[in-house]
Amino acid sequence: MRASTRREFIAGPAGRIECAVDDPPGAPLGVALIAHPHPLFGGSLDNKVVQTLARAFLELGWQAWRPNFRGVGASEGVHDEGRGERDDLAAIVAHLAPRRLALAGFSFGAGVQALLSQDAKAEKLVLVGVAVTRFSLPPAPKGTLVVHGELDETVPLSAVLDWARPQELPVVVVPGAEHFFHRKLNVLRDIVLAYAR
Repeated sequence: MRASTRREFIAGPAGRIECAVDDPPGAPLGVALIAHPHPLFGGSLDNKVVQTLARAFLELGWQAWRPNFRGVGASEGVHDEGRGERDDLAAIVAHLAPRRLALAGFSFGAGVQALLSQDAKAEKLVLVGVAVTRFSLPPAPKGTLVVHGELDETVPLSAVLDWARPQELPVVVVPGAEHFFHRKLNVLRDIVLAYAR
């Protein structure tokens, strides 16, 4: 993401987990853990939406951690339909034991973060293009930011609204945006900045 991005490896339940880490100038406010889209469809820590989320938190003074899920890049293990991936993120949180924690994710990664948020005490939760059609997701904690593209062809907006409606959970819809937010990443960044401030 930046010249100063470094790689860290954390021991996870299925072996080592590769993480890209970016530090803000000065002491970090906390740790923002950002999860990428589906590993079997090319998702990795280099995904543009994931990088956009990391940049937004970095800009606000958070240290940004972007892990590769098991079986991606130098992360060990094999894809586990979200269960093992949730355990991997939990292992990173346990290892870092941050004073303040923010969780963010895109697509499959947003679904995994929604599962993790049931146990991890995060003060911010950002779910972008959340994969409600792939997971049976629990209700999101109060104060969760849900962002979705109006024209998302991977996870239909109607499915996200069906998940959010019984929770009375607001959904921020980006007009004209599809699943990967092409040409709308600046809009996504501004939404996250406003929320995380």
